[in-house]
Amino acid sequence: MAAQDGDEPFDVFDRNGRPLGVRKARRLVHRDGDWHRSIHVWVVLERESDARRGDAEPWVLFQQRSPEKDTWPGAFDVAVSGHYRAGEDLAETLREAEEEIGLPLTPGDVIRLGTRRSVDDHAQGIVDRELQDVLLATTRLSLAAFRPHPEEVTALLSLPLSAALRLVRGDARSVTGLLREAPDAAGAVRIAPRDVRLDEFVAARDGYYERALESIRRRVAGETPALWSIG
Repeated sequence: MAAQDGDEPFDVFDRNGRPLGVRKARRLVHRDGDWHRSIHVWVVLERESDARRGDAEPWVLFQQRSPEKDTWPGAFDVAVSGHYRAGEDLAETLREAEEEIGLPLTPGDVIRLGTRRSVDDHAQGIVDRELQDVLLATTRLSLAAFRPHPEEVTALLSLPLSAALRLVRGDARSVTGLLREAPDAAGAVRIAPRDVRLDEFVAARDGYYERALESIRRRVAGETPALWSIG
């Protein structure tokens, strides 16, 4: 299985999310710059062992994209990012969470944070115009318990929420998290500290990372922030 399927069918929309009644292959949608729908699922890890020691700060999960991806190969990204296939609803599209990182999710497991209209033309020959549903899931799984798809996800990174916010706000040049590498030939999983910089992540020049992480911080604190829209 390749890191992406160029023939995967997408529904085409206008920039306001109205369906145009057209279906096209992924590679043609990206070639022509058509608007299409996608999901971003932010995943928060509840660290119960830390809570017993009085340190209950949640950690945020990121994936490292495969070097074979057509956009942002090797970059760190939101834990789950995937497209709505033609005709799919949210429940069906959440399959991406299990496919990419081994986390089964249903619509009842996620909270909507907001929406984002994103245009990315950094890769030659690709204009990626996405209407993104931005969601949040919380899990008690440990970092070692995830099952990243080896052809789509190179590694998983977890960062303390406060450190992730410092990084995206520009208050720190780098922060330290935990990197879970792919299993070795014997199936052993290695987790080690990893310093990361913002330029190692998929670029987001619209304030997206800060907006999403601040919403997560407020929800963890027991608030119910309003839904937001970017772009």
